[in-house]
Amino acid sequence: MDQKPDEFDSQIRQHIYEVTLGRGYPPTLAETSGHFRVAVPDVKAAFERLAAGHIIVLQGDTGEILMANPFSAVPTPFLVELAEFSCYGNCIWDALGIPAILHKDARIKTACGDCGTAMEVKVVSGTVQGAVGLVHFAIPALHWWDDIVFN
Repeated sequence: MDQKPDEFDSQIRQHIYEVTLGRGYPPTLAETSGHFRVAVPDVKAAFERLAAGHIIVLQGDTGEILMANPFSAVPTPFLVELAEFSCYGNCIWDALGIPAILHKDARIKTACGDCGTAMEVKVVSGTVQGAVGLVHFAIPALHWWDDIVFN
């Protein structure tokens, strides 16, 4: 790698979000390595620096991306269906954020956190539609990064 880490990390970050916004889940280490034609350990080191800066969240020690907020790389209870693809939000806040950042209509399938009843929320022309409900955040946003995977 002939670039400074900051420049490389910026390019990696941009690539992660271009891919994620286009298909609904982040690229793997191998995909990113192939795209930039650099060794996987160089990409893994960039992912680790981005994770340390709270840009992405990694899956344990695999080095793969777990979260490129608001998108989840793995299934969650917050399925977001768009015309182009379906994807997962990490929480209801993130699920609502996906159609907001894409400027798209969406249907979010989830369940009531209290009783488990299936719920559906629609976002149409930037407006949230659905049955009367309440979004509850048990942990203040200030503390989300204390344990982002658990929270």
